Formats: sequence, C-alpha cells, structure tokens
Amino acid sequence: MDQVWFGALLVGVSYAKALSYAEDIPLIPVNHIEGHIAANYITFKDLEPEFLCLVISGGHTHLVQIEDYTKFKILGRTKDDAIGEAFDKVARVMDLKYPGGPKIDELAKKGEPNIELPKVHLDGLNFSFSGIKTAVININHNKKDIKKEDLCASFQETVTRMLIENTKEAVEQNGLKKIALAGGVSANSYIRDKFLELGKELDVEIYFPELKLCTDNAAMIATAGYYNFLAGKEADLSLNAKPNLRIGE
Repeated sequence: MDQVWFGALLVGVSYAKALSYAEDIPLIPVNHIEGHIAANYITFKDLEPEFLCLVISGGHTHLVQIEDYTKFKILGRTKDDAIGEAFDKVARVMDLKYPGGPKIDELAKKGEPNIELPKVHLDGLNFSFSGIKTAVININHNKKDIKKEDLCASFQETVTRMLIENTKEAVEQNGLKKIALAGGVSANSYIRDKFLELGKELDVEIYFPELKLCTDNAAMIATAGYYNFLAGKEADLSLNAKPNLRIGE
C-alpha cells in the first residue's frame, strides 16, 4: 500500500485508541473490505446473511460468501490487478481524468463493444485483469483509428462478463439466493444493469449500495464496527494499522 494511505490508517487508529482510552469505551477493529460489504446493510435494512458479495474496488476484487455478519469465506479473488486498478490504468493511457472508472463508464455509453479483447478464465473462481488491461493499452497506442468510445465499451463489456461468469458459478456452486455488490466499481452503471439481468436469469435478489456509499466512507466502517461490537470483537491499545489485512482476520 502507498505510504500516504498507510499514514492515514495510522492517524485513524491512533485517534481511535486515544478516544477509547480517554472515554473508557471499547476499541473495535474494522477490516476495510468488510466495511464495503456492510455498506449494503445501510441501504437495505432487511438484508441478512447468508449471501454472496462481489467486492470490486481500486484495490480489491473478491467473491465472498457472507455466512454471518462477521463470518466470511473467500471464494475467489484477483491474482493480479484489481478491477478498479485496471479501469484507472486504462483511463490514464486514454488521457481520461482520475478516477478512471466513471470516465470509462460515460464514454462507453457513446460507443459499441465491437473490439475483441482477451477474457481470462482461471481455474476456480479467481480473476485476472492484467491481460485485458495490457491489450487495451497496446490497442490504444498502436491503432490510432480506434474510437476511444468503442474501446471503452469493449473493455467494460469484457470485464463485466468476467465478473458475471464467476459470480454465476459461485451462486450455483453454493446454492446462494442473494448477490450483493460493494466497492467503488459497484457504482458503474453498466455493471449494475448486467447484474440486474443476472438476478432475473438466476431468480436471485441483487443488492448494491446507493452511490454515495460505494466509495470509501465512514458510515460503512461504523456499520462493520457495530456488528463487530455485537460479536464481542474488541482490541486493546496494542492495535496497529494493517494495510494488507485479509478479510476475516
């Protein structure tokens, strides 16, 4: 993790420990990814485990079985780039402003997904986005007659199919009836539309947080902290920031 972001984590943890000590209140540890998942509980008051959650953000691509509010089972994850990272890198080579995801989503609506791109399917439910990212970058550099709108539409359509295929397989393997999305990339309008279609195809409920709760926010962390508190998950003052903490740890 970038040292700037690690520094922000250290500041937050230090403040929480000081507040806990000064006010004699519990210190509750929270995993960032679990916070993204918990954002769905804010938008959907009736959502309860068990369900499947696809966490798609700048730093993560996870398929997680939510067995209980504080019990998680990772079914699949990216083996290289996170999907949000791939969106941002593709956007950067096209001279689109950061963050790249919304810009690609916007341009893709004006294009056609008519460019063939590599779609990697790994064994199991894992993901790989480095190949398609590199292919888009090479096409953008080498084929000057390519319309950026079509390239964005093709990239977005292909990575969405990759997400859909693994999610569908996870649902069928585990007999789950609810699918939630979480993380910044879950704000993508095309991905949302395609997952709503998947819900109708599989006859399962589809959930995603309202847009303001998709990116990092305090409310999702507080919600995850609430469920950790109910489960008796408390920390002492030796708690430290862990930028590479795995979900469920």
